[in-house]
Order: sequence, then C-alpha cells, then structure tokens
Amino acid sequence: MEFTPTVTHACRTVMMEADTNRRLVTSWLVLWFALAVVVRQSSGQDESNPLFWKTEGHDELVAAIRATEHNTNRAEAVILFIGDGLSVPTLTAARIFKGQQQGKPGEETIFSFEQFPHLGYSKTYNTNSQVSDSAGTATAYLSGVKTKRRLVGLDAGANATMCQPTTMSHGVDSILKLAKEAGMAVGVVTTTSVTHATPAAAYAHTPERNWEASVPAEERPAGCTDIALQLIESDFDIDVVMGGGRGMFTPNTTQDPEVTTLSGIRTDGRNLIDEWKARYRQKGTAEYVWNQAEFDRVDPWTTDYLLGLFDFNHMHFAADRPQDVAGEPSIAEMTEKAIRILQRKNNRFFLFVEGGRIDHGNHLNTGYDALTDTIALDEAVHRSLELTGDDTLIVQTADHGHTLSIAGYPPRGHKILDKIFSDDRGLPYTTLGYANGPFSYLVSSSLTGTGERPNITNVNTAGPKYTQQSLVLSLFESHGGEDVAIFARGPMSHLFHTVHEQHYIMHVMQYAACIGDYHNRCHTVDPTVGVPEKTPTSACAVPGGVPGLAAISVAAVQFINHLLINFTK
Repeated sequence: MEFTPTVTHACRTVMMEADTNRRLVTSWLVLWFALAVVVRQSSGQDESNPLFWKTEGHDELVAAIRATEHNTNRAEAVILFIGDGLSVPTLTAARIFKGQQQGKPGEETIFSFEQFPHLGYSKTYNTNSQVSDSAGTATAYLSGVKTKRRLVGLDAGANATMCQPTTMSHGVDSILKLAKEAGMAVGVVTTTSVTHATPAAAYAHTPERNWEASVPAEERPAGCTDIALQLIESDFDIDVVMGGGRGMFTPNTTQDPEVTTLSGIRTDGRNLIDEWKARYRQKGTAEYVWNQAEFDRVDPWTTDYLLGLFDFNHMHFAADRPQDVAGEPSIAEMTEKAIRILQRKNNRFFLFVEGGRIDHGNHLNTGYDALTDTIALDEAVHRSLELTGDDTLIVQTADHGHTLSIAGYPPRGHKILDKIFSDDRGLPYTTLGYANGPFSYLVSSSLTGTGERPNITNVNTAGPKYTQQSLVLSLFESHGGEDVAIFARGPMSHLFHTVHEQHYIMHVMQYAACIGDYHNRCHTVDPTVGVPEKTPTSACAVPGGVPGLAAISVAAVQFINHLLINFTK
C-alpha cells in the first residue's frame, strides 16, 4: 500500500515556496555557470594562476549542489559495469595514460563514470578469505549474498570444489533471473570467456569456478553440471550473451573455425552452440556470431536473441584486437549492440558488462594491457550514456583490487609507463610496480649473480608487453584486498554514499528497479516493513523528495551569492 499525503493549505504553501526557491536556485546556478565560463576563459589553462584552481573548485561545487536533488523514480533499466581487478591505482594510472595518449599531462583527465554524481566504496572480502576471488565477489554483487572463494551462485553453506547432495540447495538467484521474472530483458557482455567466474555468476551455480566445460567424474553423481551447459539449459532466457569461450561449447571432435589447430574441449560429445540455436530459434529470431563481420551484420531491430563467442577462450586485450585475424568487436561495440537489442525488445532491461581482461593484465604485470583495457571499458560506459537517459541506473565498480602501486615522486606529466631514477644506487625503476608477480628483481639478480636490481635504463618500459617490476616472485600477480570504488548515476544512485559491503550493490539495483525482494515494496521509506498506513498530518511531501527544500533552497542561494561576491572582488 502506498501512502499519498493529504495536501492541506499549509502543504500547498510549502510546496509553492519550495518550487519558487528551486527556480531561484536554478537561476543562480545558471548565472554562476556563465560567470565561471568567463573566468575560465580569462584564466586559460595556466595552472600557476590561482583563478584556474578557483574556477575548477567552484565548477565542481555547482555540480555538487545540483546533485543534491535525488532521482527517486523507478529505474526502467539497470546497467552494471564491472572492471575486473580495477583497483583505484589501476584506475588512476589508466586515467593518466588516457590523457597522455591525447597529448596532455594526464593527471587532469577524467573518465566518464568518474563524473557520476554518487559514489562509495565496496568491501571485497569473501566469507572465508581476506583477499577475494572473482567467483565469490560476483556472487555477492549479482545475488546479494557474500560467499566463499571459488563458489559461483552458491551461499557460504556450500563447500568449495566438492559436489555434494546438498550443494544445489545453497543456490542463490542472480539479479538477472529476478529481472527476467519481472518481465525485463537481460544480457551479459564480457571480454573473458562467458563461462569465466564473473559472468558465470549471472546464471550458474557451481562449487568450483573452473568447471567451465566439464565436471570431474567423481563429482557428477551429486548432480553438478558444467558452467557452459548451465548457460544453455538456464531456467531463464538470457536475451544477449557476448564474449569469448567458444571452446567450452564444442566437442573435442570439432575444429575451431578461427584457430584451426584447436578443437573444442567438451568430452561429452555435445555441441552446445547448436543446442542454443535449436532452443532460441523456436522463440524468435536468434543469431549466433563468432567474428567481426558477422557481428556487424546483426540487426538489433530484428534480432530477439544473440549469442556471440568471439574467441576460443578469452577475447583479446584491447591493444591486441587489431591483430585478430577474424576480427572481434570492442567492448563498447558489444555494449551498444546489447543495449539496442534489449531496448527494442523491452524498454525495461538489465545489462551486465564486464571488462574482464583488466584483471589479466594486472596478473601478468603487463601494465600497458591493464590500462588500455580500462580505457576501453570507459568507452563502453560512455557509449551507454549516449544510448540511455535519466530513467537508467548505471553502476560502475570493480570486484576486487590488485597489488599495483604508483610510486617514486615523478614530476607532473611524467609518462606513467616510464622509469624514475631515485633509488639510492641511481638505478631506475618503473613508475608502476607490483608487490608480487612474474618479474621480480630477485629473479634477475639470481640469474646475473650480481645481487643488484637489473639496470633498465635502456629498456623500453612503455611497450605493450613490457612486464612491470615486482618485489616478490610468484607465477602470477595476486589480487589485492583493498576496497574498490563504486560510481553511480540515475534512479536511486544516491544510495551509494559511504563504505558498503559488496553484496549491498545488488540490493540497491533491486530496489531501484522494484524487482526481487522489493517488487511489492517499491521505494518505500522502510523496504523491510513497507510504508506506514498513517503519517502525521503535519508531514508535507515536497516535490523532488527533498525534506525541507524551502530552507535548503534559501541557504543555497545565500551561499552561492556569497561565492559570487567574493570571487569577483
């Protein structure tokens, strides 16, 4: 039951006053913005001029004041972007790298999602691990339940790597399933295999994230099935699926169409691509594509279901895409195609997009790959902003961090992939470094017998496959246990506002879209108990949903007026 307050004469007075003051605030903001533009033009880009920084600060203040009016409408669409392994240092380094590619110093650059009005932090630990993996984290932000490492779509009551008679009783529904049950169209886009841990949590339930194409014989009697099979036999229809992982869906007797030296890895003889076609072509126009040309021919206006598997395993790093013989779409292209199909099918949709190879670049200590894939992900976010409006909740976050750091007091505009010369012996080291990973200086010292760090003075550290230096030797660099950032815009995005447990993300998305646990408690004051049937008669609903807006408006006008007077002295 939703409560509609009685509009008394006093209420009308408050509402009229609030509306008047809102218009007054808007007028002042427009005037202030015009003044800021003039001052910015007069001060130019001279960072030694205090007016430059004052203008920057006041512009941001104006944006913050505008952001205080929250969008409390129902989200007609939700898009969740995950930068796998997108730690804050990775984000910062990628931002600088993007700016430097454009001929700028770099530090002043900003990604599209960094301009979202609301943000917070996410605590990424698993229930049994201080430093998480992508399976447990994906289950948290897609199903709203924290769990153990290695588990996909199962709560923490299940045992990892073991399929027991009770395993499937611990299954938790993903937000994609809840969205589908609410009548929304749904899609998954990733640059990894579509059966990898992160995208798998959108539809699968398994105690072992690596059971992508098969389950060990001894684990099968209890009823566990591989992830690829679960995608094809899902109990809800996923309208769009795009990524890599073609080999997970074809038998070991079938030659791969692109890498002809490889055959599928399934040992059960099933061709799941053919099974997908048979299932979905009974429901509508279903297209399967595996290269750029076929992807380009897909018409969003006539396609009901789309399966795109663009590589045998993971898709290429963004920097390597031009070398792909068959060609594969960028993450931005896949995101656009998915949005257009989902929008055409149903104005209400949920789309999950993962920039999955950021993580792999960090694991390999190849900073260039991690940074370029982050830039590619931002292009996908930007594309989504062009295709959607204020009725779409867009959330950008990461599943976990990494051990990357930016160090050494480099000067402003220093090339982020370059070296700095500031250690006690005068030997250079890379600006970006990892706490662990495959290129430990200890390895080099043991090979040279000098006991010294290698001299990389004449080494091109900015190359695409250069391996950044690390301290501790390990086969692959590990995840980091730090919090990761959450950026959000659109309906209910203001609910991201502090340090949150990671599973909270899913609850906000449910609440914003009025689905799942909140389908009949849509935007209530207390979603656990519903809205009280009676509200004190003195309460007054102010347009915009901001209590006491009249007083706030007057204060805002006075504050901005004070800024204008002092700034123009």
